[in-house]
Amino acid sequence: MQTPWEYRYAHRMQKMGSSVIRELLKLTEQPDIISFAGGLPAPEVFPLKEFQEACNVVLREQGAQALQYSTTEGYRPLREMIARHNSRYSVEITPDNILITSGSQQGLDFIGRLFINRGDYIVVESPTYLGALQAWNAYGAQYIAVPADENGMIVDELEEALRKGPKFIYALPNFQNPSGSTLSLERRRKLVELADKYGVPIVEDDPYGQLRYEGEHLPSLVALDSEYRGFDGGCYSGNVIYMSTFSKLLAPGLRLAWIVAPEGVIKKLVMTKQAADLHTASFNQYVAYEVGRGGFLDEHVNVIRATYKERRDVMLEMMDEMFPPEMRWTRPHGGMFLWGIMPEGVDAAEVLKVAIERKVAFVPGAAFHPNGGGENTMRINFSYSRPELIREGITRLGVTLKEVLHKNGNGKK
Repeated sequence: MQTPWEYRYAHRMQKMGSSVIRELLKLTEQPDIISFAGGLPAPEVFPLKEFQEACNVVLREQGAQALQYSTTEGYRPLREMIARHNSRYSVEITPDNILITSGSQQGLDFIGRLFINRGDYIVVESPTYLGALQAWNAYGAQYIAVPADENGMIVDELEEALRKGPKFIYALPNFQNPSGSTLSLERRRKLVELADKYGVPIVEDDPYGQLRYEGEHLPSLVALDSEYRGFDGGCYSGNVIYMSTFSKLLAPGLRLAWIVAPEGVIKKLVMTKQAADLHTASFNQYVAYEVGRGGFLDEHVNVIRATYKERRDVMLEMMDEMFPPEMRWTRPHGGMFLWGIMPEGVDAAEVLKVAIERKVAFVPGAAFHPNGGGENTMRINFSYSRPELIREGITRLGVTLKEVLHKNGNGKK
């Protein structure tokens, strides 16, 4: 039965759909399913003791302020801490370059609200982060997809896309979600140069940058942009909007992230946020600052790296042993995901149906391709499950893949 509301939804709702991953997570909440589907941090690494102590300190010493309305920009000591941290990576910014948001997803939505008119083109990698597509579909974005490989966006194919006059380039240079790939230093430099040449800004999404398990740290796009422009301190005023989050460093339930941008952009984003929720939860910001100050974050990230590296290594070892030889997959140097590629003609959504029967789950990769394709790909998360569950889950998935490939005539006889 239709209700009067059916005729009153805004036109933008026509391009909005439910998250494939969120719907899949409902299915995999059954306790007997081993799920590699969600992009979930390991709860074992949440600093519960430090949070409990921080909550007590904040309530005892600053309770009235922490439970009160606050400034839209965010708790200044927290922004100062973020600015100091960024300065270690050759990006000189001030708190006035920073806006605290209620999670990275809110930041993506605000960027869409601020910049995207219906029909605007956005350059993205293919595959790219599904949450960004969801946020910007509501504003009528169209996507110019640039292919990617194990070294990230193939920047040699970017120039043609830039000639179409896109509003901005969206990039996840470190351990990309979903593929786990990392944009090489050579490609980073060329991306910054091409963006400057064509006058197209970059939105750099970097939730996983500190989760590196091997290899050398690579400079962020915002750092390279500063270097390219000869920026020498003061308020950052370059061509990159940078985003990151505490979800992967402390806990996702805090819903705390931040945007770094030129001061003029921050002022517009502040107006956008005032219309949305006034400010991010004050108490959460006070607690995050209390937990993070004094060098704890540096110590804690080493615990996270060690935990996730072990799980990544176990997963790769089991895939080498159990997956059919027709499969290919990435070997990420960090982050939380790897990317599986099946032979052409095999549909990951059909594989998932069989996998669910064997009580194991992953995310089919088609949803991460903004303009279609990728039906033979899958995203697999390694950060959430303990090593023993990874061994069992990859064994089940390997059996499933061999069965499906053999049935389709792709497998080795």
